[in-house]
Amino acid sequence: MPLPFLTADRAFEAADDVALPFDDRDRWRRPYRPGPWRVGAAAVCLMLASFVLFAAVIIALTGTFGGAGVVFGIALAIIVGALRLLRMGVWVSARGLRLVSFFATRTIGWNRVDSVRTVQQPVRWLGLPRTVQGQALVPALRERAASDLPPLMTTHNADFLGRFAAFDRAADTIEAWAAEYRRG
Repeated sequence: MPLPFLTADRAFEAADDVALPFDDRDRWRRPYRPGPWRVGAAAVCLMLASFVLFAAVIIALTGTFGGAGVVFGIALAIIVGALRLLRMGVWVSARGLRLVSFFATRTIGWNRVDSVRTVQQPVRWLGLPRTVQGQALVPALRERAASDLPPLMTTHNADFLGRFAAFDRAADTIEAWAAEYRRG
């Protein structure tokens, strides 16, 4: 039995000529994959949430629905936190840059961006107070000093720790987006 969806030599149909979803330049997209530290932390949070949900079911079966509701709310907060952790990072579109942190999202239009460049500087290790020497992708805005803005991404954050080639590719991609859209 042939499985055409698994073979590389299948014939392309006329319907395959439609634009792919990632061709839409107006959609917000992350130009890199989340790193193993970020995915691992989110997986541990989701595993913890599964245990907390199991505890909520056990508490509900014993008849104390108030306590089960509280524990279910805690599990829901852990799940939302894990999903927000996966969403963190730099997103780009034709409209500008979007820096998504855990508690806030900041959007900067391309018309406000003067340049985006990679610099060698002390960076925070996994977002902790400890700093190490590394590279950071920093934007320079037309109306603000460069020291006012946090770096978009660094070689030692949860996405790029130990993945220097991935940082270089992502930085080059974001710099290319900036070069294409800030003059447009």
